[in-house]
Amino acid sequence: MANLTEDGNYTTTGLGFSCSLGLGTAQKIFISTINLPSSIFAIIGNLLIIIALRKVSCLHPPSKLLLSCLACTDLGVGLISHPLFCIFLMAPEHSRVCFFSSLLFLITGSIFCGVSSSTMTAISVDRLLALSLGLRYKQVVTMRRVKALVGTHWVLCIIIMPVLFHSYRIFLGIGSATFLLGIMISSFCYIKIYRTLRLSQAQIQSQGHQGQQNEEATPLNNARYKKTVSTALWVQMASLVCYLPFVLVIGFVSITEHETPSFNFVSCLSTSLMLSNSTINPILYCWRMREMKRAVKHTIRQFCCYPNEET
Repeated sequence: MANLTEDGNYTTTGLGFSCSLGLGTAQKIFISTINLPSSIFAIIGNLLIIIALRKVSCLHPPSKLLLSCLACTDLGVGLISHPLFCIFLMAPEHSRVCFFSSLLFLITGSIFCGVSSSTMTAISVDRLLALSLGLRYKQVVTMRRVKALVGTHWVLCIIIMPVLFHSYRIFLGIGSATFLLGIMISSFCYIKIYRTLRLSQAQIQSQGHQGQQNEEATPLNNARYKKTVSTALWVQMASLVCYLPFVLVIGFVSITEHETPSFNFVSCLSTSLMLSNSTINPILYCWRMREMKRAVKHTIRQFCCYPNEET
């Protein structure tokens, strides 16, 4: 909640950030120096991914939509959340700019992170369905259903925001429970995928007398599927590494109400790490997906007016 003191200063009682962090100028400049380049790379990288996804043909359209949604949330972090966090850090303490920038950062950051986390969970479920449904996958996982799912994610993340103004602890509890549930669902999906692929590989090896055409077709399909699963798993692990320190730090503050300048500095660093996930994801896409890498290169050449070259 916001309180206006007699001398015109703003405080943020009950919200996740206080406008009195007690950080020195050097510490604020250091954190901002980390965030500003990360913001720029997140904007450029995710814009390239969104454009390049149109040229990627190896993905089923619903799967492509989920990746586009994830790239859009990462773009929002780079465009909005990163700058708001830097403004909050550099604004005078207890000022109106400090209060409103921290408030807007909490709102937008929570929405983007919530949608991003739920989308990554949906991607893991999508990969499991692609394996378990086989030929029925394209009939069950349709664009209409995935669009409805993505829209539901956005609506739920926006609807829950009033809880932030009522009780930050309840809001944090809901967010943490949702995050942990998503991790559990994703872990179950990837473990199930791993076990199914191992069983399938054992069956293929035991059927060594099958026709040559089936032997060549199955490994090719499995190789492409394994590549997409590997990419999704890398994105999930990167998200866990970036988000977990922030969740632990904020959870500790919420439970103990322990706030010192040194601990606030650690909290700001964990926030920067969480935001950097939006910069890491485009790198992972290009590293793990060869067709995505080619499409990004083609997009850059077009933007720079270079002649199209075959790779």
